[in-house]
Amino acid sequence: MKILKIALVLALGGLGGQAFAGESPSTQATSKAPVEVYKYGMKLDIEKIITITDIPGQCGPVPAQMIYEDSHGQRHVMQYQVMGTGCSDS
Repeated sequence: MKILKIALVLALGGLGGQAFAGESPSTQATSKAPVEVYKYGMKLDIEKIITITDIPGQCGPVPAQMIYEDSHGQRHVMQYQVMGTGCSDS
């Protein structure tokens, strides 16, 4: 459950950063970066968020990806789990 909370915080926190990214991700640069799978407790060096995938309208945990640059200017692709937006209390 804590992993979902952390992933949700990463996703929501990245939305603001995405608005200020000011550049579209380079397909060539992104394709060279291996996809890292987030694990609870990982130390992340996120200097600038480039893009975050849209969250699907499913109910339950779904995978999401974030492309970011670290403090050395290197691009990374991080995959993590978030709660889908399709759940309702009705």
